Amino acid sequence: MKILVVDDELLARERLLRLLRKLVPEATLSEAATGTEALECVGSETPDLLLLDIRMPGLDGIEVARRVQALEQPPAIIFCTAYDRYALDALQQHAVAYLLKPVREEQLAEAIESASRINRLQLNALANAEGRRTHISAASYRGVDMVPLEDVRCLIAGDKYVTVHHTGGELLIPDSLKELEQEFGERLLRVHRNALVAVEHVLGLRRDSNQGWHVQLADSAIAPQVSRRHLASVKERLRTR
Repeated sequence: MKILVVDDELLARERLLRLLRKLVPEATLSEAATGTEALECVGSETPDLLLLDIRMPGLDGIEVARRVQALEQPPAIIFCTAYDRYALDALQQHAVAYLLKPVREEQLAEAIESASRINRLQLNALANAEGRRTHISAASYRGVDMVPLEDVRCLIAGDKYVTVHHTGGELLIPDSLKELEQEFGERLLRVHRNALVAVEHVLGLRRDSNQGWHVQLADSAIAPQVSRRHLASVKERLRTR
């Protein structure tokens, strides 16, 4: 077994590594101090298990988990958290493995025994508790592509995937528009059953020759159509943003 310990605090990493050497002496251990280092290690070392801190500067544990889960064969993940007991009890209802800092040996042993991979809905629940994610990501032939939310202009649903139109191009993601709307409702506006737009980048609405309405977006040639059903709510949202 290969285990990667990810924590920005040196003492926390050293404690986990000591416990792991005792509990699973046959395991190959590695460590990372940042989310970026963690992703590099996952790509180069393909660990079987991540012990992942949640709150880290820069790329936090939630976003690391999202990107890792987009891989074809993601490792299992155990979150390490400084939550108080009540918050931890609530989050455990989502069946994700958690360790409360400072980690105790018996807790770590049980978590390793029962560790399972996390699905997207569980990560969404955790993100809502810790703070929503700052990037949208998806697996590609390059590994994992990610787009900062501030670069997103609109999202258009197709037959199987959603296309994220951003300032650097396009990204295909497996998320549904409904999931994205629920997660980023304050930033994304439904303009059509197949389209969401980034509210802060809307320049205005324009009518076409057929009396239809389209959204004009900053730094984008894409102009999603506004359906009749959504036109009134779109105009109201843009007036009050």
